[in-house]
Amino acid sequence: MTEQVEQAVANLLAAHDAGSVDRQTFLGARFDAGLAWIHFPMGCGGLGLPREQQAQVEAALAAAGAPGVDPAANPIGLGMVAPTLATHGSQEQRALLRPLFTAEHVWCQLFSEPGAGSDLAGLATRAVRDGDIWTITGQKVWTSYAHKARWGLLLARTDPDVPKHRGLTCFIVDMHGPGVEVRPLRQLTGQAEFNEVFLTSVQVPDSMRLGALGAGWQVANTTLMNERVSIGGGAAPREAGFVGSVMDLWRSRPEVRTASGHERIVRLWIDAEVARLANERSRQIMAAGQPSADGSGAKIVFADILQRATRLRWELSGIDGLQYDTWQPEPTVAHSLSPQRAPAVNYLRMRAASIEGGTSEVLRGVIADRVLELPREPRQDTTLPWREVPR
Repeated sequence: MTEQVEQAVANLLAAHDAGSVDRQTFLGARFDAGLAWIHFPMGCGGLGLPREQQAQVEAALAAAGAPGVDPAANPIGLGMVAPTLATHGSQEQRALLRPLFTAEHVWCQLFSEPGAGSDLAGLATRAVRDGDIWTITGQKVWTSYAHKARWGLLLARTDPDVPKHRGLTCFIVDMHGPGVEVRPLRQLTGQAEFNEVFLTSVQVPDSMRLGALGAGWQVANTTLMNERVSIGGGAAPREAGFVGSVMDLWRSRPEVRTASGHERIVRLWIDAEVARLANERSRQIMAAGQPSADGSGAKIVFADILQRATRLRWELSGIDGLQYDTWQPEPTVAHSLSPQRAPAVNYLRMRAASIEGGTSEVLRGVIADRVLELPREPRQDTTLPWREVPR
């Protein structure tokens, strides 16, 4: 750490007893000290310093026994909305970063729609302006944390007479405001991790427009690139998560070992280790700038390894693989996929890994276009006015 960062950490710990201060108070003070996201600008929870120093800050605070950030309390806000606000937000909007970091305000992402999932730019939710007020009407789907969210980052169509990517604008929506209705979506597992959100004449002031009018696609891309990195590019020790659980099962139960199983588990371990090291390299590259399309590759690999590990663990579990935590519908949860859950739950839930955060098929197209720079397929829907595109 630089002397500036060391002093900031020392001052923070001197002002707050790490062993007795409550989490929310400490996180608020940490934000004010610029130690939330050290690479963010001053006043946004950062110091405008290189990103690689963040790990050193986390290590120093953990060593002091200070309360840490709970990623599960506000994952959409921390992983996706925060960098979007820091990059595109006004001074007033950036003030929302502090309660986001402390998890006082949970966030959700209102992008996908029933008719615009993989083709997000084809969305139909409309925002119509009257003076300084926008009236938003439409439906969103697959919205995690909508049932807990105080704020939502929403992408809406503000101009149907231009090509679809150019007629979009981003807004910050009060999820407790009039006209916002959240309904849980029951899944194959019996749980409801996602919601559908209905917006009926929701009033949003122009001060809560995020970014320039018609620049919604650029704002959304900041969010989506960070989403893919947060899903597939996180730091993890060797044999973490589902790979570790299937390795433990293989080692502890000699009776399940077969020649074909041995080949599969060796290949799984090698691929997981390659992905882990590649992610480490990507994080080092990211330290100097914003996430790129490379995050799409990390997310594809993550989904593939997770599904292979989950399937192999389920197969090796034998009769135990039929165990299920409960067959009763559960209340809306944050995320049911976990090595601690029964094998059958994970086997059903793993199907979503290659869909959520961008389908693997779409992400391969992103890599072909933006990383490999391959020729694009001929398309008309990107040049015609949105209202003329067949749907």
